[in-house]
Amino acid sequence: MLSTHVPELADLQMLAAVARTGSLRLAAAELGVSQQALSQRVRVMEGRVGIPLLSRGPRGSRLTQGGRLVEQWATRVLDAAAELDAGITSLRTDRAGHLKVAASLTVAGHLLPRWMVALRDQQHLTGRPATNVELTAANSVAVADAVAGGSADVGFVEGPRAPLGLRSRTVASDELLVVVAAGHPWARRTSPVTAARLAATPLVMREEGSGTREALAAALLDAVPGTPQAAPVLELTGTASVKSAILAGAGPGALSSLAVADDIALGRLHAVPVTGVDLVRELRAVWAGGTQPPQGPVRDLITLASRGR
Repeated sequence: MLSTHVPELADLQMLAAVARTGSLRLAAAELGVSQQALSQRVRVMEGRVGIPLLSRGPRGSRLTQGGRLVEQWATRVLDAAAELDAGITSLRTDRAGHLKVAASLTVAGHLLPRWMVALRDQQHLTGRPATNVELTAANSVAVADAVAGGSADVGFVEGPRAPLGLRSRTVASDELLVVVAAGHPWARRTSPVTAARLAATPLVMREEGSGTREALAAALLDAVPGTPQAAPVLELTGTASVKSAILAGAGPGALSSLAVADDIALGRLHAVPVTGVDLVRELRAVWAGGTQPPQGPVRDLITLASRGR
C-alpha cells in the first residue's frame, strides 16, 4: 500500500501546471479553477507531502528545491498515467466498435438479425458509429461456455434454466411445437397427444446440450414426474437436420415455433396438439460480471431484445 504522503494524480497535474506556467494565476486559468481554490489545494498538498512545495512572492510563485524534485518525480507518474488512460480508452473504443455475440441456433436464425438491425438503427439515430457484430451460432451449452470463457461478450440461450456462473435476463419467450410429416398418423389425430404419450414416443431430437432438447425434457419431467423419456429415434445436430428427418418420415419431433412456422403454413409439417405439458420456454441473454449488463453495445442489444425490437 502507498503511504498517505503520496498526492493524488489531480494534485500532481496541478503542481506540474504551476511549474510550467510559473504562476498560480496562469496555472488556475489553464486548469479551469479559481486562483484561490488552486492555492488552497497547494496548501493541502504541502500538508500531505510534509514540505513546502511553492515559494510565493510578488513576482509570482516558483517551486522550492523540494518542490522541483517532487515535480520531476510527478512527471514520470503523469506520463505513465497518460499511457494507462490511452490504453483504457483504446480498450473501451474496441469494445464499443466490435461486439462478439454467441447465440443458440433458434435465436441466431430467427431473432438476432432483427435485434442487430435495431441496434444499428439506434446507433445511426444517435450519431454513434455502427458496432461491428461478430456472431457465432451454437447450442446453448456451447454459448454459455463461450461467454464464461471470454470468447463472447454476450450470449443468448434457450434452455429451461439460466447457466450457472453467468448473469442472465429473460428477453423473449418461445413455444416448442410437436410436429410431424403429412403422412404420419398423428397428422390425422382429432384429439391431443397426452404428455405421457409424448414422453413414451421416440422422437427425432437435437444433440445433447441443445436448449430445445433440454427444455422439452424439463417440461415432460414437470408434467409426468418419474416417467422416463423414450430414447430418441434419431439424434441430429442442428434444427435444419431435425426438420429434414421429420419431413422424411423418421418420426415426430419438437422444435421452436419460429423454426417451423413456414413449413406449417405451407402444409409440409403438421403441428400436433399436446395436452398436459407446458412447452413455452424463456429465451435469455447471458453475460459474465456484474448484475447489470456491461455498458455499451452489450446493454443496448439486450435492451432492444427485451423490448421485442
